[in-house]
Amino acid sequence: MADLSTSSHAKGSDEVKDFICSSCKEQAHADFYCKTCLKLYCGKCIQLHDKWFKKHSAYGRNDMKEWPVSKQVEEFLLKCQAHKDDKIEMLCDDHSQLCCTKCAFNDHSQCSKVTPINELTDMQPTDLQGLSVELETVLGEIKSLQISQELSVQALLRTYKEHGAVMIEQMRGNLNFNIDDIDECGNSYVSTSGGHEQYLKEEMCRSVLFILNEFDNITVKELNEMRDEVISIKGSITSSIIKCTSLHNDLSHFHEFVQKIGDNKELCLIASIKCKHIIQQALTLLGKSGEVFNAQSITKHNVRIPSDKDVCYIRSICVLPDGQVLVVDWNNQNVKLLNQQYQVVSHWDVNARPLDICLITPSEVAVAVNTSNIHEVQFITVSQGKLVSGRKFQLQHECTFITHHQGDLFVTSGQELYKYSLNGKLVCRLYQDRSSVPTVFKCAVSPTGDRLYITSPDQDKLLTLARDGTLLATYSDPALRDPSGLHVTPAGQVLVCGWGSNTVLQVGWEGESKLAMLATQEDGVKFPRLVCYSSTTSSIIVGQLEDNNILVFRVE
Repeated sequence: MADLSTSSHAKGSDEVKDFICSSCKEQAHADFYCKTCLKLYCGKCIQLHDKWFKKHSAYGRNDMKEWPVSKQVEEFLLKCQAHKDDKIEMLCDDHSQLCCTKCAFNDHSQCSKVTPINELTDMQPTDLQGLSVELETVLGEIKSLQISQELSVQALLRTYKEHGAVMIEQMRGNLNFNIDDIDECGNSYVSTSGGHEQYLKEEMCRSVLFILNEFDNITVKELNEMRDEVISIKGSITSSIIKCTSLHNDLSHFHEFVQKIGDNKELCLIASIKCKHIIQQALTLLGKSGEVFNAQSITKHNVRIPSDKDVCYIRSICVLPDGQVLVVDWNNQNVKLLNQQYQVVSHWDVNARPLDICLITPSEVAVAVNTSNIHEVQFITVSQGKLVSGRKFQLQHECTFITHHQGDLFVTSGQELYKYSLNGKLVCRLYQDRSSVPTVFKCAVSPTGDRLYITSPDQDKLLTLARDGTLLATYSDPALRDPSGLHVTPAGQVLVCGWGSNTVLQVGWEGESKLAMLATQEDGVKFPRLVCYSSTTSSIIVGQLEDNNILVFRVE
């Protein structure tokens, strides 16, 4: 048996001292292993070893596949996650899950196939080198996401400070304007009315103070709204950063351990399975899960209310984290709140035609309103089953569709895609199509914000853009004519519906291939204009042209 000394593994540490020198008494870090001696040596001791044993072959850390597996790595890989004192001994095929004997008895006794690991080592090939490369790639992507999220938090705080400064400056300007107005009117009145000057000034001062108080209340209300938005979005991003950090640590450990397993077939198999699970978690966080939906039952739900003057024309749907649903009715110029059973419980009348809606915080949404002379973004809060209007800002261009990601608002105008901050400040124009017909229609953003998707109905295309607006991919399909509705799930699944083909498709996150045909005219889909996914109910919601009903597809 090899005389191998190992130190314990400290999770979260930058360096894992897995091997220590077998010869010296200084507990030095081992850098070499001699297969003949079956011993580990530090840099100092290897020199003496090589002097006395010139024919022995010593392997450095670049050849760790020749080293034995350390107890630390072995314990880490073999330990059952549910029962820390038990070792992994079996694999459940039904759940693709590693388990100890307790897990097998408690959780997998009804499963069709639970196989001992030692029976699988020669049946299931493992590619640790390929896994190592994949782990390294995902590690880099997780780190990039973490950096991007930290920058988003900084941008959010800047937006709030800028908005506060603008509002205060407006209040000061209003105050100065009204004081000057009082003096001018007072002087003019003195020249004509003599003794009534003081009375007039007092009346004007009362009026101006009332106006200023109202303006001050509006200012405070807007600042409070934006403060709450920033706090909520910052909390969500911070939570994601924590997940990134945890996953990055786990991936780093697996990446390090994979280098040290050697040719132990049992550990190779276990490491391979565990690595695939952790990589899948990382891909889900990155919005690249690749999981394909399978539509099950279909139900219809009527969203027309007594006050509606016309048939419903649902142009957009937004699902809140608690499962409530908001639908934008273009024909009847309102936004309706639906409970988890898709029953209308409240509504809010819009001053013009509402076109789109997107989630800002768990209880707040932004609505795109657009007519020939009105182009604005209106914020609405859902509070105790009611819709409460908040601040809004005007745009200098058409406002057709809108989506949001971590404090950035993306607005389409028909030919362009713009990025705005939450306070209505134009950041940049990301994309432009100079075609004579509207080509930049509905927009959606990936969970990580590194990809933007745009439907172009007149060109029968789905466009995929990079974060900076660079065109990455163009997708077209005979089964996707006049693509209109578009939605990206929290896991990165891209859903798009064809208005002209009566279809709902799932497209790969790269925006280059069809993964599944989720629904067709045979399923009741006719002129679909929008599609949305509810994580709460695991359902896909479809709205159609001039139809009082929404379709709800339960999916697996």
